[in-house]
Amino acid sequence: MKEIYLVRHGESEGNAGTHYQNESTPLTERGREQAAFMAKRASKLNLDAILASTMLRAQQTATIIAEEVNFPFDSSDLFVERRRPSEQINQPKDDPMVMHAELEIMKSSGVSGMRFSDEENFDDLNNRSAAALTFLENYPGKKILVVTHGVFLRNIAAQIIFGEKLTGEDCGHILDSFIASNTGLTVLQFDPQATKRWRLLTWNDHAHLG
Repeated sequence: MKEIYLVRHGESEGNAGTHYQNESTPLTERGREQAAFMAKRASKLNLDAILASTMLRAQQTATIIAEEVNFPFDSSDLFVERRRPSEQINQPKDDPMVMHAELEIMKSSGVSGMRFSDEENFDDLNNRSAAALTFLENYPGKKILVVTHGVFLRNIAAQIIFGEKLTGEDCGHILDSFIASNTGLTVLQFDPQATKRWRLLTWNDHAHLG
């Protein structure tokens, strides 16, 4: 039996600020504290491996966890956050043009083949989520912690719940209804011998934050 511990990165300056973030947005001081709490919890999980998104906020979170458990982590682009369009990166969230882009993206986010600009669309995100799960199925070790991001984490959950029948409407409900706290812990289970299916055991457990 394989268990995957998905952890959203600690609070970033983009989460706390007024602008859309980029791949180099760092953690806030609060985010570092959250990661330290998660690291203490991770030290009790008897992990075999740690993986992290290549984005800086995930790298910083993984570094804090890896130092606590005393072994290095690997990185993969499979676990990065959903790519936003260029029109939004580093821009104020309340800018009229940026808000227009967000509205258009929301309208087409669940429609196969639709794309506003150069963002990662519904098909791109679903394909990457499926590839990430396959990657984890084959990655060495039975207990693996993965530092990832809020939207991508919820898309993983949608993939597990609905499988190949996942529709844009289903995915939208998951994105709107499932909360992913900074350093919240989600646990997946995969049985390679019997069911060969993924199961969602725990969602967004953040008891370590008090």
